[in-house]
Order: sequence, then structure tokens, then C-alpha cells
Amino acid sequence: MATLTRRAKCYLHLARTAFPQRCVMSTSQSYPKITTHYTRFPRESDERWKDVNFERFADEADVVIVGGGPAGLSAACRLKQLANEQGKELRVCLVEKAAELGGHTLSGACLEPHALQELFPDWQERGAPLKTPVSTDKFSYLTEKGRFNIPVLPGMPINNHGNYIVRLGNVVRWLGEQAEELGVEIYPGYAASEVLYHEDGSVKGIATNDVGIAKDGSPKDTFERGMELHAKITMFGEGCHGHLAKQLYKSFDLRKDCEPQTYGIGLKELWEIEPEKHQPGRVEHTVGWPLNRDTYGGTFLYHLDEGAPLVVVGMVIGLDYKNPYLSPFREFQRFKHHPSVEPVFRGGKRIGYGARALNEGGFQSLPKLTFPGGCLIGCSPGFMNVPKIKGTHNAMKSGMVAAESAFETLFNEDLISNSPTTGLNPECYETRIRESWVWNELKSVRNVRPSFNTGLGLFGGILYTGLFYVLGRGFEPWTLSHGGTDNSKLKPATECKVIEYPKPDGEVSFDILTSVALTGTNHDHDQPAHLTLMDDKVPVDVNLQLYDGPEQRFCPAGVYEYVETEDGSGKRLQINAQNCIHCKTCDIKDVTQNINWVCPQGGEGPAYNGM
Repeated sequence: MATLTRRAKCYLHLARTAFPQRCVMSTSQSYPKITTHYTRFPRESDERWKDVNFERFADEADVVIVGGGPAGLSAACRLKQLANEQGKELRVCLVEKAAELGGHTLSGACLEPHALQELFPDWQERGAPLKTPVSTDKFSYLTEKGRFNIPVLPGMPINNHGNYIVRLGNVVRWLGEQAEELGVEIYPGYAASEVLYHEDGSVKGIATNDVGIAKDGSPKDTFERGMELHAKITMFGEGCHGHLAKQLYKSFDLRKDCEPQTYGIGLKELWEIEPEKHQPGRVEHTVGWPLNRDTYGGTFLYHLDEGAPLVVVGMVIGLDYKNPYLSPFREFQRFKHHPSVEPVFRGGKRIGYGARALNEGGFQSLPKLTFPGGCLIGCSPGFMNVPKIKGTHNAMKSGMVAAESAFETLFNEDLISNSPTTGLNPECYETRIRESWVWNELKSVRNVRPSFNTGLGLFGGILYTGLFYVLGRGFEPWTLSHGGTDNSKLKPATECKVIEYPKPDGEVSFDILTSVALTGTNHDHDQPAHLTLMDDKVPVDVNLQLYDGPEQRFCPAGVYEYVETEDGSGKRLQINAQNCIHCKTCDIKDVTQNINWVCPQGGEGPAYNGM
């Protein structure tokens, strides 16, 4: 166990002493090699790579944007708007790991159009796919058999008056069209896999990932090196829990003055229902059953108006839950059988499924946003308004503010000549975002999510929200703490009760593999698993022994599976990387933080159609 991380060693020690009955380690237990990725086993020391040419082609831009989501595309559009208005030459390149824009985008989504209105005041004339204004707003508390409606009053975060129900992937594709018309260079299917640095430590740009590597980590005949994209300023808009942002936090100590980020997992389905049940513009949210009062979460059900009787249904569960037997996917499937919900889906057809982690830390967890050579935008640093269950408008605005700041930096000769580093630091972005409505909005709701961590759980959170946010109009002289990272909240299995979930009926509820088939996810089987382990022994020795293998339940795509070893000596972890839908939950919730998500080959992953 010499290569165990310090945290994993602590858990293993606890397992051996406090819970010896669960530690049935044997010298006959085999540990097959799982992780072969070059981020764990450098190719420079691998004889199989000694004759391979590692040179990369490099290209130069003024600004490189990583991530073609709402934040990245809004930043790109705003940069080119400013350049075109002022007659400046500005090359803006955007890379997106999905095969097409919107392919990895998943959100509820009930869109607040504030930022869109600022970016494109004529968005309606341009044909933006906002077709369903909210007409009815419902909020309810569920018991196992009952439903109690709660009035949605003006000023409540959940009030959606003036918002639109959208399929966010379609909005992203439309934003991409606007960006290309403005002159942005967009490269879908290119996964940014590495941050590049100048000799002075500032960010130089990014490199896309290599292709043509076999599952055992050896080079194929088709091996091709990725390319480098250099920029004066690089913007990172990877979305929640970006794998490059994680590196930047450490390189520049960006999280030293904020709390750890906390997360939720959002699961969503798209249905075509019977026409007589369809109510276009209707928005429903619930809290309560099937979750207990100590598990943060809720559901949404939105009726779209897009020429067919479509509804989207989903559940968000805070990843600070304690019971390792909890399965977010199966809680979601169980919810659809509530007596007040199930009739909507009977006779209908499920046509889409997906899942994605989302930031829940809010104001307390915002890191430093700029560094020499670049900045963080959108859900990568975490601009989601949790009680609103919305982040797209804030993500877009952060991208726009970052673009204005980067533009000013790039064309300010004094800033350039006095820059202490080769990569430029758009420092005014920090000041401008604090002066924007994004900052005020997040500050006003900063205590809503952490208020659920009190002994009263759900009821304490609702009471707190009503007293201080609605009645007190956001005035609070203090700031509550989130109380630690999500992975640290999980309890040993012996302290928790096994949750018995009903079997899916195949009409309203479904199994994971049937659901994953609807995501269109695809990965080349013959490549190293991008779900890498810091130590291949930890899953069996710690996660399985002490926590009964929670990764086989918190993953919404059936990626992690414990199976019997071939020699019958015990169990081993099997990683079905081809199932991965890039939700990042495993990287967040893994109790020992032994899992590190890295990018697979560009163009792989889910292929969502307007999710």
C-alpha cells in the first residue's frame, strides 16, 4: 500500500481498526492493473514510447476559449462584437470537446433572459430558440402519497415570471451560429487536455489530446500528437468541475480565500407525452419525498411548447448526502411513481436521458478568477444561483464581463508593457464581476443552501429562506459555512441503512443501461480509461470494504461495477469507461478522492440532442 494517498491511508487505518469485520483483506487478493493513462504513468519512462516523436504543431491566437457552453460562447461573441465595433483585429479560437456544439450540454432548463438581452438585444429577431414563456408556476412539498402546494410569491427565488423553458443544447447551438457570424473560430471535437505554461509560470495556452493510444497505454500505428493553441489570454469555461480548472486552482492557489466548492448531481429525461396531458409553459418544482429531510434536493417538471407534447423531468440531489447506499439515479426513477406525477408519463415515451454535476457552493465558494495568462468563467468557478436552480444567465454574464476585461487588457499598451509575465492577466475582470448584478444576486442568496446543513435539515432551510431571503429581502449580517467537501460527508456502510429500491417497470421507470443507451454516448474501447485511479488498490481495500462501493451507486451511467475476480479470491473494480456521460460525479463524490477524471479523445462522450 506504499502509494496510497494520505487520505486513503487514514480511511484504511480506520477500516482495519474500527470496522475489522468489513476488512477481509487476504494475501491471495489479486489487484489487476486498471489505470494505464499517461497522466499516471508517464510515457517518457515507458520503453514502448522511446522511438515516438512527441513534437506538436502550434498555432497562435489572441484569445483561446476552452469550452463551447453558454459562458464560452458568450465571451467569444462579446470579444468579436467589441473588436468589430472598434475596427480591431482580434483572433478568437474556441475549442469544444463534444463532437458538435451542445452535444455535452445538459440543464433543466428554465432560462432567465437577462444576460441574453444584454448580449443580443434583438435575440427574438435573430431566431433564438426561446419558444416557451413560463405561464404557470407550481411549488410543492411531497410526502410518499400526498402533495402540499406552497404559494409562489413575488420575490421568491423559485418565481419564474418572465423566464423561458428551453432545451439548452439548442440555445448553445444558436449561440455558436452567432459567434461564427461574428468571426469566431470554433473547433468542436477537440478536447483541451493540458494547460501550457511560459517559462515565467504564466499560462501560454492549451494542448488538445493525443489520439491513437491503445488500452494498455502503448502507441498504435495511428498515433497522432495533439496540437498546441497559444494565446495572450486563455479563458477556461469547461463547466462544473473542469479538469483543467482543477489544475489551475493548484498552480495559482486560486482557492486560498474561499470555501471548498460543493456540488449536486442533476438527472434529466425528455419525454413525449399524450397531448391531452400537455400544458405548455407549466413549471413545477417539488421538495420532500422520495428524499429524507437530511438529503438536499428537489425535482422539476417543465412543459415545452415546440410543436410536440414534450416535457422535461429531472431531479437534483446534493452530493453532500451521507448514506453510501443512496443512488441518485434510482431516487429519480422512484420519484416518477408518485401518485401526483406518474399519470403524466403513463402512455408517453421517454426519448432522452442525461446527467451532470452542478455547482452548489455559490458566493462562499467563488475562487480568484484571474491569473497570469487567463481567467475562469461560467460554471467552472461556480456562478450558479442554487435556490433559483439557475446558472446559465450568470454564466453568460461572467463570460461577457471577462470578454470586456480581456479586450481592455489586450489593447492597453501600458498594461502590456508593464505586465510582469508573458501571459497577460485580465485583472479588471475581478473588479467588474464584483460590480455586476451577478455578484449582488449570489451574495443575496449566499446562506440559502448552507442553511439546510442545520439539524432541522429541509425544514430549517425552508424556514431560513422564508425569514431572511423573502421577508428580509436578503439582508443578513453573517455568512454561513458549507461545512466541508462533499466526499467527506459519506458515512461508513455499517452506520447506514440499506435502501431498498423498487424494480423499474419499463414504462415510467427504467434501469441504468437502458437509460445510458438514450445518451448516445460513445468512446473508443481501445484507449486508456479516462477515469483514472491514483491507486488501483484503494477501491477494493477502502471504498468497498468500508463504504460498500458507493461509486457503483452514485454514478448515473453504470461506469463502476464490482465483480468477482477470475480466481475467486474476492471482488475487483471494473470501469466501463465507454458508458461515461462526463457528469464528473465520480471525481467529486469518491470518498478517498482516488478517482481523477481526465479527457478521453475529442468528439467522444454523450451526444445529447437539445438536453
